[in-house]
Amino acid sequence: MKPVIALVGRPNVGKSTLFNRLTKSRDAIVADFAGLTRDRHYGEGRQGQREFIVIDTGGFEPDCKSGIFQEMAKQTRQAVAEADVVMFVVDARLGLSAQDHDIANYLRASRKKVLLVANKAEGMQEAPQLAEFHELGIGEPLAVSAAHGQGMRSLLELALEDIPEPEEDDDLADGSAERPIRLAVAGRPNVGKSTLINTWLGEERLVAFDLPGTTRDAITVPFERQGQRYELIDTAGLRRKGKVFEAIEKFSVVKTLQAISDAHVVLLLVDATQGITEQDAHIAGYIHETGRAVVVAVNKWDAVDSYQREMLQRSIEHRLSFLKFAQVLHISAIKRQGLGPLWKALGDAWSSATRKMPTPVLTRLLSEAVAYQQPKRAGVVRPKLRYAHQGGQNPPIIVIHGNALEHVTDAYKRYLESRFREHFKLQGTPLRIEMKSGHNPFDDKN
Repeated sequence: MKPVIALVGRPNVGKSTLFNRLTKSRDAIVADFAGLTRDRHYGEGRQGQREFIVIDTGGFEPDCKSGIFQEMAKQTRQAVAEADVVMFVVDARLGLSAQDHDIANYLRASRKKVLLVANKAEGMQEAPQLAEFHELGIGEPLAVSAAHGQGMRSLLELALEDIPEPEEDDDLADGSAERPIRLAVAGRPNVGKSTLINTWLGEERLVAFDLPGTTRDAITVPFERQGQRYELIDTAGLRRKGKVFEAIEKFSVVKTLQAISDAHVVLLLVDATQGITEQDAHIAGYIHETGRAVVVAVNKWDAVDSYQREMLQRSIEHRLSFLKFAQVLHISAIKRQGLGPLWKALGDAWSSATRKMPTPVLTRLLSEAVAYQQPKRAGVVRPKLRYAHQGGQNPPIIVIHGNALEHVTDAYKRYLESRFREHFKLQGTPLRIEMKSGHNPFDDKN
């Protein structure tokens, strides 16, 4: 799973600036006054080949008992619980405060790996002012400047050094029944994720249970169907009460992001009675970004009338338009309706994601597509597409070689994608097309 880094500290020490620097984005709003960030904010970062998740939090006041600051403290505590590493951000220019001591006491009790980050320390790497932060008992203060990017590389190296790198899934592309297919069930709380998994498994079967404190681990359940082994990943906790499993609907964004990243196929479950919400669209967008094969299942379909069904269909077409390649099925987990076609759709998505596409066939399809419709000229230059080969699986990647391919438009790439999809009958998986232009020997002479 991707490691999780939480940014914690009192207001206006530069946590959101550091978040933007680590994620190479401008997703967190930054302004020069305290208390701007209130909810947890999630983003993705990369250090070399290592990927990680960053959580930005609001100003932390551990002992606050009322008002908005109490709610912000709850958000921060949840972020610390989910994190592998906590970056405790302090202001190197303003120095220590009583609030810093309170936060340090809380973090020591959490028993998490904590890095003390002295932000706004441009030009202060050897300054004696940093010595006072040793009072916190957290360790050596690391002088950085999030605004100027100073000290970021060494900070991330320290954060990730004790976290083992994920093992390479060498036979991911086999598609063989020998390796279990990791199937993540993702969606908002109360859409029926755990109900669906329990329906698949049967209530009498002992599966797993959530231990106290394991708040960041998704539940993985082994399962076999018609000779194919699966690992079902539930993003909501399961607990055992007697012989019946019930859902603890405690939603964690980190659990969902990690489960999607680790899965081979993702089942996006939505609630027919509530329609497609912004949160559904965010989860769907993350699935698309990670390139996972996906099936959309509309649960509780039996609980809505014909008008609601029509409106829901329009909402799916509008808000999930980027998942046009995914099959959309209507099910009722509690009544066991539509589960047969659902399994077929999941199998088709996995098969498409791991489909082998021979180079001669891809090149022939490319030639036929170009003969039918050539790419547009860019000035006096027309891109020349010569041959294609497969560059990866899950998601399938097609690499096209030629000349002046940087001028190929997105519309033409979509045209090529539709031709490849139609021939190989790809459904339920994104298809990536990469262009590689050949070297022009005359460039050196110029």
